[in-house]
Amino acid sequence: MKYLVLLTALIGSLFTYSQNIIVDSQNYTPQELIENVLIDSDCIDNINVTNVIGGDFGSTDKSYGYFEANGSSFPFESGIVMSTGRLSNVPGPNTSLSDDDAPNWGGDIDLENALNESGTVNATIIEFEFTSAASQVSFRYLFASEEYQENDPNSCNYSDLFGFLIKPVGAQNQFENIALVPDTDTPVKATTVTPGVPGVCPPQNETYFGGYNGSDAPINFNGQTAILTATANITPNQTYHVKLVIADEKNYRYDSAVFLEAGSFELSTDLGPNMLIATSNALCHGETLEISAVQDGQSAYKWYKDGNLILSEPSNCTDCETYTITEPGTYTIEVTLENNCISYGEVIVEYAPLPVVNDSVLVECDINQDGLTTYNLFNATFDLVNGDQDLSIEGFFLTEADAIANENPITTPEAFQNTYPNQIVYTRIKNQANCSSIAELELQISNNVLNIPDLNGCDGDMVDGFANFDLSLIEGSILNQIPEGANVSYYETEEDAFNETNPLSNSFENSIANEQTIYVKVTSNNQCFSVTSVDLKVLYTPLLEADETVSYCLNTFPEPLKIYGGVLNDLPNNYYYEWQFNGTTTDVTTLFYNVTEPGIYTVIVTDPNGCSASRTITVESSNLAILESVDVIGVDPNNSVSINVSGEGDYEYALDDYNGPYQDSNVFTNVRRGFHTVYIKDKNGCGIVEETISVLGFPKYFTPNGDNQNDTWRVIGTNAQFNQIEVVQIYSRFGKLITQQTTLSGGWDGTLNGRQLPSDDYWFVAKFTDGKTYTGHFALRR
Repeated sequence: MKYLVLLTALIGSLFTYSQNIIVDSQNYTPQELIENVLIDSDCIDNINVTNVIGGDFGSTDKSYGYFEANGSSFPFESGIVMSTGRLSNVPGPNTSLSDDDAPNWGGDIDLENALNESGTVNATIIEFEFTSAASQVSFRYLFASEEYQENDPNSCNYSDLFGFLIKPVGAQNQFENIALVPDTDTPVKATTVTPGVPGVCPPQNETYFGGYNGSDAPINFNGQTAILTATANITPNQTYHVKLVIADEKNYRYDSAVFLEAGSFELSTDLGPNMLIATSNALCHGETLEISAVQDGQSAYKWYKDGNLILSEPSNCTDCETYTITEPGTYTIEVTLENNCISYGEVIVEYAPLPVVNDSVLVECDINQDGLTTYNLFNATFDLVNGDQDLSIEGFFLTEADAIANENPITTPEAFQNTYPNQIVYTRIKNQANCSSIAELELQISNNVLNIPDLNGCDGDMVDGFANFDLSLIEGSILNQIPEGANVSYYETEEDAFNETNPLSNSFENSIANEQTIYVKVTSNNQCFSVTSVDLKVLYTPLLEADETVSYCLNTFPEPLKIYGGVLNDLPNNYYYEWQFNGTTTDVTTLFYNVTEPGIYTVIVTDPNGCSASRTITVESSNLAILESVDVIGVDPNNSVSINVSGEGDYEYALDDYNGPYQDSNVFTNVRRGFHTVYIKDKNGCGIVEETISVLGFPKYFTPNGDNQNDTWRVIGTNAQFNQIEVVQIYSRFGKLITQQTTLSGGWDGTLNGRQLPSDDYWFVAKFTDGKTYTGHFALRR
């Protein structure tokens, strides 16, 4: 053994006590680390370290060196550690961030090329050469990093790089990286071996993730992989160049380290990939696996299962190059080569249980009951897999032999036409471990016929034979005839029902007038229970007059206004009536309603077949007009007369003629002087109010001849109108004032100082109290 335990040297090394690993950056040369610590084997020759690069932290520290577990929980007892930071920051506890940098510490182009990455810095490198008589070498390692940040989205994107690069000495080709996720070509990184971050990135190769580290971890890194093995296939007795390299990516932040187990660099024999349930390549119950450890030359073989010797030459086998596995376990091989060197191999074999499946029956409906119909074989999935969502259907087969051999699957299982009644097909069902079981599926038909009453719908406002149907009412009518929890669907044609195409919504308008047959399909557990027809019938619905608005004359109270249901094209007595007043149902059930107050009246008219229609009658209030005032502006002939009223009605107006014409405006213009009758009519038929009015005016002549006909000239009007006039002055046509009157009721008799004035033309001036004046003339005729 070349490996020397230098106990005294460890006293002066950099280390930590308690339950943490210890490290030593000073007392081992790179040659000793590779030859005596990592390899430590007489069967690997010509070991020569050719290059070492690390961080320059002065004479007391490096970025690589020796480590020991020191009684801690760390899985390797000792070995080599290479870091992207100070070696002194590698031991636990995990209470600080390893985040180191050093002057002029660059990256590595070979690592970048091998991993197809770029931008490396802080690369720690150890390169060496070796020769071996074996065809394969391997060693054990684990990767640890501060970039394992639990539940931190950044850990999905960033990872330092490392590689174990190898190629024959003198070869011009690129290095091969053997630091890979087992049985893949994926480099091991914090982003390729990870439990992921929920909602951000999924797990990647989680089987090989060792775990997150707490503050009491023996190393000062946040997480680490499980123990992994790097394996290289080589040509015996050829010299190979190895480059161990780890580097930060993009920047120096968040250091990482790789730990290589002491003595694990050894000759190895490839027994094939591990057969694990977690990676979905485990053996299935009842399967066997033959593994081979054949090596060239006169080699001897010893087989172990779970550490116990099971076969060896020459004691209990004469041909031990292969072994047939029939049960789970960890199988190892020791191949003693011709030079007495030993090549080791290991494979872990797990057995996954076979899926638990059920032979099942699939029932489908049959149009002509001949036992032949079309099946969607996947409808039986739930029963076949016994409700286990982790199982899946690989395929359906006509024979059990085809199912076992996984040959000649049925090509259209979604629409399979059986060839004879009660035919049995076979299904191959697998679990997540890719183990399969075979189940039988018997294809039967359903002969269930449901008793479904007709579904009636009421015709709409237009009598056309079409109505809206609530198809969900059908399900309610057959609940006692179908399985609990069954699914009910509706189709226009029987073909659609059997094929489950073009289903109808629950709200359906018939497409054939008056009466239409549709089909009801009932399924239970994805199996057809029945396909039965049902008739949709359109019933007559009462036709009513349109909604209307009428008026009730308050002046007629308590005499009622009679409103009617408004049935068209039929005898009103053939229906039932329900009246509502302002949204509240009344006790009136007659075809009319006696109204004595305004409001909203709704009548619901129902045919004996149950179909109803409704209409609304809005009753507004109306009344006779109340004359409030008459405003006369101006005098004859240039004036306007405004008739001002109040009341609940809608009014129109006429002057001096009961029969009109009536006008909407309450203003009349150019009304001749004198007394008039105004008629105020309620448009809603509540009656007419009449009133006498007077228009102020000045006569054009008078004849004072003693016949008591027009003997005086006086202003025409009412006392209220007279009160608007302050004085009326009368002049001769030569402008001489003859008389002035302040009291207008008597008038002028055509005399001056008791003497009759002659027939002539006279002028007057009327002065109003508001300061206005009105001037005119009149004739005196005797």
